[in-house]
Amino acid sequence: MNVEQFKSAHAPADSDESFQLENSYTLDVAVDGSVMAKAGSMIAYSGDLSFTGRASAEGGIKGFLKEAATGEGTPVMTVEGSGHVYFADHQKKVQVLELASDDSITVNGEDVLAFEDDVSYEISTIDSLAGSFAGGFTNVFLEGPGYVALTTHGDPLVLEPPVATDPSATVAWSGTSPNVQVNRSLSDMIGQESGERYQMNFEGSEGFVVVQPYEEL
Repeated sequence: MNVEQFKSAHAPADSDESFQLENSYTLDVAVDGSVMAKAGSMIAYSGDLSFTGRASAEGGIKGFLKEAATGEGTPVMTVEGSGHVYFADHQKKVQVLELASDDSITVNGEDVLAFEDDVSYEISTIDSLAGSFAGGFTNVFLEGPGYVALTTHGDPLVLEPPVATDPSATVAWSGTSPNVQVNRSLSDMIGQESGERYQMNFEGSEGFVVVQPYEEL
């Protein structure tokens, strides 16, 4: 294609949506006020916007997005003003959910990309996974109304309970809560005769669980 065709094919979409996918890996947020996002995820912006780092695990928002791999805090930022900001995270696919006022979802802290200011959040840690993740497994409970953007390595799979999942591949869940167990019948490495592995068991018949075809850690 020539230059004009290239520009046209890859130009931002004209949309009234506040959270808009420009492609599978890039989120376009129309900011009119403020939005929260994972620090370091901004790749471009236009308009009159300011970016303010909020905190880390030792800061004022209680360890939001605590990095499981190292136990260190991953900072987030507030984007304020009027304009468009484009987010991406290591070529992970972006999934946009619109939460109603009675909708909620719990997301692995590593997989939260951005959410609207009206969305309420609460941070918790599954300490029983401390043996598998340094500092435990930090997740973020998000409650609508508002848009939430998640990221997944590849296309997600949405499962209904009862189901057991690998914590490293578990992205989010809603309407159900996990019990963490050690399955000693599963070997940790190919070739081992015995071993153990953590798994998240989601019981009941309600809600859903989101997994990805990739182990985060």
